[in-house]
Amino acid sequence: MEEKEIILKENIEEYFNLGLDALKRNKFNCATTLFFKALAALADLFILKKEGEVPSSHTKRFRILEEKYEDIYFILDRDFPFYQESYTKRMDKESAELLKEDAEKLKKILGI
Repeated sequence: MEEKEIILKENIEEYFNLGLDALKRNKFNCATTLFFKALAALADLFILKKEGEVPSSHTKRFRILEEKYEDIYFILDRDFPFYQESYTKRMDKESAELLKEDAEKLKKILGI
């Protein structure tokens, strides 16, 4: 296993587990942000395994997914606005749980 893969897997678990902690404490903005970061890292791990590289930005990640992996693109594209809104709005439990469920879906796809 290469170093980038190890780092991404560790980051995924850290973001996801901290997201769970934030969700339990009703810190929905933090949970939303952390679950999206887990989703982004999961997408990066997926791209690394399929393409042999880690995207250098959100833009590049979205472009690769949109062009080649529409099912994963759909998940991230739908969830990205929640992440963006978490900076300027109060997020609710439903939003945080949606991102949590999507992170669990991608974890299952990747076998994590």
